[in-house]
Amino acid sequence: MQDVTRLSARPGSGRIGVVHLGLGAFHRAHQAVYLERYRQRSGDTAWGLSSANLRSSVGLVDALREAGHRYHVAEYADSAHVTVREIGVIEETLFTGKDPASGRWGRDREALLSRLASPETRIVTLTVTEKGYFLSPASGRLLEDDPLIAADIADPEAPCTAPGLLVEALARRRAAGLAPFTVLSCDNMPDNGKRTRAAVTELAARRDGELAAWVEREVAFPCSMVDRIVPAMTEADFTRLAELGVEDPNAVVGEAFSQWVVEDDFPRGRPDWEADGVEMVADVAPFETMKLRMLNGSHSLLAYLGALDGIETVADAVGRDALVALLRRYMLDEAAPTLAMPEGTGLTAYAEQLLERFANDSLRHRLQQIAMDGSQKLPQRWLHGAQARLAAGGEVPCTALGVAAWIRYTAGDDLAGRPHAVDDPLASRLAALHARHGDDVEALVPAFLAVEDVFPPALAAEPRFARAVVAATTTLTRQGLAGALAALERA
Repeated sequence: MQDVTRLSARPGSGRIGVVHLGLGAFHRAHQAVYLERYRQRSGDTAWGLSSANLRSSVGLVDALREAGHRYHVAEYADSAHVTVREIGVIEETLFTGKDPASGRWGRDREALLSRLASPETRIVTLTVTEKGYFLSPASGRLLEDDPLIAADIADPEAPCTAPGLLVEALARRRAAGLAPFTVLSCDNMPDNGKRTRAAVTELAARRDGELAAWVEREVAFPCSMVDRIVPAMTEADFTRLAELGVEDPNAVVGEAFSQWVVEDDFPRGRPDWEADGVEMVADVAPFETMKLRMLNGSHSLLAYLGALDGIETVADAVGRDALVALLRRYMLDEAAPTLAMPEGTGLTAYAEQLLERFANDSLRHRLQQIAMDGSQKLPQRWLHGAQARLAAGGEVPCTALGVAAWIRYTAGDDLAGRPHAVDDPLASRLAALHARHGDDVEALVPAFLAVEDVFPPALAAEPRFARAVVAATTTLTRQGLAGALAALERA
């Protein structure tokens, strides 16, 4: 028997104060939920959302329009307890990507730019994934040679990318004498506000030095930390919701746990949303780094090691004692010592809470989803922490095994030879390294470590790290997951 709580949305007003770039499941199950809760509690309807899809299918945008922009979020505490929350805070959906029917870009681009340039827009939030900022994961510099960024440089008034849209909108506001909006990144990147500022100002500088200086001087880019596990929807999820009486093609499923920590830097105002669970702080960096290295780092360990052994979901993976032991050792021995947390933060308790969340079998969080875009994720999840740990005289055997698993995963099949897609911006480069070096681990590992878009040169040149990755790769390929975990336990 399921315990089901149902919550209805508050009627909308058509007023929009926040524009969001990246209309995906996470946004709909996280930021939109906080704004819905704020509206429900306060009655303030000034902070409605305009949410834009920049890349994904136009279908979601149109489906939400047809539904009056209402949809449902099912929040599972476990398989027996679920809250079904109706969301009505999205007032508008837009699409600026490439239309599959016509092949043309930017169906709603001008509408989005007009919305961004509107005096009523005071905050712009983003969930465009790490690769949507077009920054080198290793150096943090703008990828000016990327075809989409090059297009935005060549034709800045018809932008394709999130940084390009922000630059054009800010240019319009500056020309009109309007104060800029606040830009709030909600993506899993260290210093996500600073990195967003770097992407926008570097792109603006290619257009107009004075515009770039104005952005640097006038625009607020607070950092934030977001946390909620929101798996990609499956037919099984829609079937589960239908059994609860929710027939909604736009619904999303997530865990009951949710966290949002935000630096309080909003010159043009913000919702008074502390009472709705948003933590406003002076410096989000410690919380952000803790989450990236402990939660996201653990997720990536499970993703690559589990996928290589044919494991499908996070819950399935943490059903194996050896993988739980690996995560606990990684979090407490390798990640936690690199963190500088405020007094009173219990990292051991946090690690145990994460393991409990990972075991929530109502989510069906697929490892293949987590494994996407590894080249963009590894630096902040593993590599920066590994550098710090090695510099302090420590060892990183769990991280080395994770890197070995990622290298092997990018070959495109698991340890039993079953093929899988490698969804990564560097997929073709990594496949070429496998084709060139084959099973020669002594050559393959150095070739991967030499990819400076992923590995910081100082870490790649660290003999202890290179030796550990070679040893882990050799054990993993010869003895499989069980053998690699057993060797790690003996180390």
